Amino acid sequence: MKAPRPASSASARAYDGFARIDGRHPLKRAAPRAVVEYAARRVRGAEVAYFNFALAREMGLIPADHPHRLEPALCRAVLRAFSLVIINEYDVQRNTPVPRRDRLPRTYMATRYLQLQHPDRRGSTSGDGRSVWNGTFRAHGVTWDISSCGTGVTRLCPATAEENRFFKTGSRVASYGCGTACLEEGISSALMSEVFHRNGIVTERMLAVIRLNNGYAIHVRAGRNLIRPSHFLVHLRQGDLQSLRAVVDQFIDRQTANGEFPRLRGARRYRRFAQEVACTFARTAATFESEYIFCWLDWDGDNILADGGIIDYGSVRQFGLYHREYRFDDGPRMSTTIVEQRRKARQIVQTMAQIRDYLIEGRRHALASYRGDPILALFDREFERTKDALLLRNIGFPPRLWRALLEQGASSIRRFRRVHARFERVRSAHGPVAVADGLTWNAVFSTRDLLRELPAHFLRDYRLLDPAELVEIAASNYATATDRRVTTHRAREARELQRAYLALIESAAAIGDMSVPLLLTEVAGRAAVINRYDRVTGDAALHTARRLVLQRKRLGAQRLTELVERFVELQTLIPERKCAVGAREDDHPEVRRLLGFAAGVVEELRYGV
Repeated sequence: MKAPRPASSASARAYDGFARIDGRHPLKRAAPRAVVEYAARRVRGAEVAYFNFALAREMGLIPADHPHRLEPALCRAVLRAFSLVIINEYDVQRNTPVPRRDRLPRTYMATRYLQLQHPDRRGSTSGDGRSVWNGTFRAHGVTWDISSCGTGVTRLCPATAEENRFFKTGSRVASYGCGTACLEEGISSALMSEVFHRNGIVTERMLAVIRLNNGYAIHVRAGRNLIRPSHFLVHLRQGDLQSLRAVVDQFIDRQTANGEFPRLRGARRYRRFAQEVACTFARTAATFESEYIFCWLDWDGDNILADGGIIDYGSVRQFGLYHREYRFDDGPRMSTTIVEQRRKARQIVQTMAQIRDYLIEGRRHALASYRGDPILALFDREFERTKDALLLRNIGFPPRLWRALLEQGASSIRRFRRVHARFERVRSAHGPVAVADGLTWNAVFSTRDLLRELPAHFLRDYRLLDPAELVEIAASNYATATDRRVTTHRAREARELQRAYLALIESAAAIGDMSVPLLLTEVAGRAAVINRYDRVTGDAALHTARRLVLQRKRLGAQRLTELVERFVELQTLIPERKCAVGAREDDHPEVRRLLGFAAGVVEELRYGV
């Protein structure tokens, strides 16, 4: 939606908060060596393609009672705040003309952080390659960071490091050297990040997607703290204690101000920081493994926030099965797998122990000396507890019961988790296969389908399913005839899975002082929501975004925004929330039509890869 002519001053004042997002950020003053500052220019002829009303209300950028409409004054405020590109080194060298009216008064920062794909492995050339930070915004007692992707190529992009020259924004002569973003990427990121957020997975979120008149887009992203572990590691590797302390302090100060950390001083402050990161990354790694999320979590801490939030949806995948061998192909190197993410998270935590002592003592010890640090044991305990909790939740136990089971039902949890994992990990007889963005070895069984169907079966008939019937329920479309064969071993495993499931149900019923049928009735209803047949995957979100972008002109920004919201609403998998099950009577006909298309895509691609 293009910004129309000015409206009343009263309506414009409702959006004064956007004007406060003007490039200022405390990190610039606290750690000048941690950032590269850029002048910027306004981009004319841009339009708002998508706007996240729910996030804007939560942040306090728009009033709580704001109508659910992209009003002209709102569009103008969004474009004034975020429709910009940097004046980079290439522009400066060539004296690229910038009209005075378009030059913005303040600078915007690209931040330095460690990245594996940069040749020196020390972070001297790496960081935000096509993004800048727009600033901060505080309301309702919470401070938010806002950044934008697609605002021009910076000197921290991999292409500059590899070729030792600066690039023009929009140039396609070098990989990772264009500085631009596309509309489809922005819409798919909005879909996935909002689905994750609605289902309790920590992530940065898309505030707005702006379409530029050259066909590119700017993705405006917000999070309560956008600092990554790699923002710490770059200064640790370079032995820059002053900058390291400044960035860690910025992170702690924000977490404290937002109520995430207690207010502590001195050494206690840094010890608590390391402990919090250990617990956070244990929970994050366990969530990724349980929810089949590939985030390319690696030791450099580049593709994850320090609060465990997901970022950079270009390389994020969520699967419907445990495709534990999937690797993303990034040209010169292949990614980690879902399984390896736990080890990489643990390495990050080990490095946090090294940082903790460096900040307290002023002396850096060898990383290897922290292999036995107590926060690694803390990480391991929190990882296992989170895995157990997520499995109990996915089975369909209500929170009151799965919390009680964690305390009283350890043996029955372990028994079921072992046999569940054996089914979950079975791989196709086809072996490794190439996929569009990498390499995988497809999983065979959907244990989510089992968790959805088992309680309903045992309510009808409290006898074990025939192994062949159980295998048929669990078999995905990746399963070959060989994979479906019920061998003696598989028949034994199928019976053990059911026995372990019933033992867990009976243990929970005893703890909850309720009958088994009553508990199975509750579990069946919850499991049907949590493990619904048509759960969205990353592939489904990408294909849906592609169709929405193709229909963009016909839809307009208002309808596109509504479609994203309705799609997210339909993918809410938390039984305690009111979950939508289809189109509403008040949906616009075009919204209803495209929601039907999206539902078909989600169902077709529900296994992922």
